[in-house]
Amino acid sequence: MKNEKSIKIIATNSNFEREPLIRPFGFKGGYLSEIWQTAALLKSASGNTSTGLCSQSVLWSDAEVFSRFSESGGNALMFAVSEFALSELKGMQFTSPVTLLDDILGEVYNYARTITGNAKLRKTFALNALVGIDNAAWLLYARENGLKTFDEMIRAEYREVLSYRHKKVAGIPLMAYSVPVQEIKKAADDGFYFMKIKIGQPGTQEEMLEKDKARLTEIHRAIGTYSTTHTENGKLPYYFDANGRYQKKETLLKLLDHAEKIGALEQIALIEEPFPEELEIDVSAIPARLAADESAHTDKDALARIQMGYGAIALKPIAKTLSMTLKIAQIAARENTPCFCADLTVNPVLVDWNKNVAARLKPFPGLETGLLETNGHQNYKNWRKMESFHPFPGASWRKVKNGIFELDSSFYNQSGGIFADSAHYSKLPGGDLELS
Repeated sequence: MKNEKSIKIIATNSNFEREPLIRPFGFKGGYLSEIWQTAALLKSASGNTSTGLCSQSVLWSDAEVFSRFSESGGNALMFAVSEFALSELKGMQFTSPVTLLDDILGEVYNYARTITGNAKLRKTFALNALVGIDNAAWLLYARENGLKTFDEMIRAEYREVLSYRHKKVAGIPLMAYSVPVQEIKKAADDGFYFMKIKIGQPGTQEEMLEKDKARLTEIHRAIGTYSTTHTENGKLPYYFDANGRYQKKETLLKLLDHAEKIGALEQIALIEEPFPEELEIDVSAIPARLAADESAHTDKDALARIQMGYGAIALKPIAKTLSMTLKIAQIAARENTPCFCADLTVNPVLVDWNKNVAARLKPFPGLETGLLETNGHQNYKNWRKMESFHPFPGASWRKVKNGIFELDSSFYNQSGGIFADSAHYSKLPGGDLELS
């Protein structure tokens, strides 16, 4: 954008609240019982303020940190990283949130490695801690420059990758290890046609494989014959997430051999992060589309995964910051690699930050709609109360109907409500900041 203002950050503040989950939420061999919702406040020299939100996930961002510390201890460490970043921002000037993130990420990541005592800390830990700050920077950038919509806010070099306007976006629920197959069947009966199903179950590699084969058989027996109008072949696509649990390519191939034997292989649309991040192998010959998620920390990491043969990228603006997501999406578009938006079990306000990106990505291959995972309604104990914190709690585009978010002109005109202050979350970090 021409004549962008140089914005000086003169004060910051932050706070958090703990949101309990309905039941322990298991993946990566661990279980969450609560998710901390953090709020970051930025104030500019001109007097504008903005509040950005983050739903922390230590287990997703770095399972080693999660296992080393108590659940609250790991969350406290991530919040301390956010606090450090905010302290570093005081007095800084920026014209672009993307370059602001570039300027602070290295220092924030080094601080995170120090306080966690983990020299090999995954960069997603630092990025997760920066989500609320990055969102606040984008909102401050918009207010300083008089930008009123998401489309106006996105800088010109990234607009092409977010130029689509879906009228329908699939709402993807998450089916964890413990979710009975009958609940998956009920979701299909309720119109959900694209579901994320956790595989890579606990146990040895042999035990995991047998459990996953049995799970796949049960699922295919329950919903394999269902039909939908939202896919080119009319069948329900399967989306599996292994969270890096498969230690060898041969083990995954055994699962896919089993899928072929039971007639399910052609319905496997995605297998997300089957291998540990450090297992840098060529996957182009694997007979399924593999998606990179956690391993695509940055745009450079995403390119490396694409070059290894990964055929999709799970974008997470609500976990890796909007700024980094734009850079990743740009690389993926250049390499003709499709993207979709995955969740981090975020609050309702962040669902619509995610939805703004999902609504503008090109259709995923074989589908006629956009893709947006959202599982907060399945996991938060106080989800209905949290919905009331959204600036537009009753908006039609917030509700899933027959597995679909229907997005009309009001969604795009109001940018999913992200420019409107949440009365609840705006008060959380406190807004009475002095100018000096």
